Amino acid sequence: MTEDFYCDEVLSGRTSVKKVLETDNVLAYHHTRPFYPVHIITIPKKHISSLLTLDESDNALLIELMDVVKKVASKVQSEYGACRVSTNLGKYQDSKHLHFHVIYGELIR
Repeated sequence: MTEDFYCDEVLSGRTSVKKVLETDNVLAYHHTRPFYPVHIITIPKKHISSLLTLDESDNALLIELMDVVKKVASKVQSEYGACRVSTNLGKYQDSKHLHFHVIYGELIR
């Protein structure tokens, strides 16, 4: 896997994804290799390495990203009764591109 799967594969179009919600700056889609029965990834289209590398100039993008996360989480909760939202940092972050997981159900792997 590359250091940035989202830029190298998803945003470049090399890996096709099933979109859930898209804005000019944010994409939410079903995980290509889900770990949960419902596993949606939400990413900014601009490369940002992680939550910790956001700059003040990214504030509007962060608000838009969180709005999409909120809409996706609301949809999942409405359909399934619950969901979790998470992001990973450091060695837990396989792809070095800011992303949030919206998940429902028990781990399937």
